Amino acid sequence: MRQITVLEAVHQARRTIGDIDARMLLQHVLDMSHAVLIAHSDRELLPEQAQYFVQLAQRRAHGEPVAYLTGKREFYSLDFKVSPAVLIPRPETELLVDLALERSPVDCLLKILDLGTGSGAIALTIAKYRPLASVTAVDASNDAVAIAKSNAKQLGVSNVNIIRSNWFDRLVGERFDLIVSNPPYVAGADPHLAQGDLRFEPSMALTDSGDGLSCLRTIIAAAPAHLETGGTLLVEHGYDQAQTCRLLLEEAGFGAIICRPDLAGIARISGGICMI
Repeated sequence: MRQITVLEAVHQARRTIGDIDARMLLQHVLDMSHAVLIAHSDRELLPEQAQYFVQLAQRRAHGEPVAYLTGKREFYSLDFKVSPAVLIPRPETELLVDLALERSPVDCLLKILDLGTGSGAIALTIAKYRPLASVTAVDASNDAVAIAKSNAKQLGVSNVNIIRSNWFDRLVGERFDLIVSNPPYVAGADPHLAQGDLRFEPSMALTDSGDGLSCLRTIIAAAPAHLETGGTLLVEHGYDQAQTCRLLLEEAGFGAIICRPDLAGIARISGGICMI
C-alpha cells in the first residue's frame, strides 16, 4: 500500500463513512487531537497506520459504532473506556448527571447509588464532581463491572464502590440519599433495535424484551426501601414513558415528582422524593 497523507486518507474514507467519522478514526489511529490532525494534513501515514485506518473505516461502513472501534467515548467532558459489553454513553444522559449534581451539595457527605452502571459513566462523573460523596455503582454484568472499575482507575476516582448486583439484590438494608439509573427501557418490538449503533450494543442494556417498562417498574417500586426519607430517585426513560413513570412514582409513594426534557425537548428524566 503506497503512503498517503492525512488529507488523502480522510478524503478517501469520507465517501463511505462521512467526514466526521473518518476524522475521528484517523485521530485514533494517529493518536492525535482534531486540531493537530488539521494542522498536519500533509503528514504521511506509515503503511501499518494506513492499513489499520482502512480496516477501521471498512468496519464502520458495515455499521460498527465509532466508540467501539476506538474503545472510548467522551461523556461530561471525561473520557470513558467502552466495549461491546457496555452501552455507549449518550449526550442526553448528561441531563441525568446534571439533575443528580443539582441535588447533591458539594460540601455534603451523601450516599449515592447508580443502578445498571455499565461503563460507569454516570456514577464516576458524579463521584468525580462530588468528591465527598460515597457512590455505589452496580451492574448485573461481570464485564461491565470490570470496565467500570477500569474507568474508575483511569479517572482517578476513589470514592466509588463498584459491585456486581442485579438491581438491589446485594444492597439489602442499605439506604441512600440519591438513586439514579439509566435502565433498559426500549420495547422489544421497537424497530430501532435493528438499526444503527443499537445493532451492536448489548441487548440487555437496551431492552427488557417486553414493553420496555419492567426495569423501570422494578426500580421505582423497590427504591423507597433503599432511600432515606427525603431522598431522591431519578431515572432516564423513553420518549413515550413519562406519564407511565409519573404514575409508577405516585403509586410508590414519591412526592414532588418531576419530569425534565432533554435538549431535543423530549421528556427524558423523571423522579421524585421519597416520602416514606
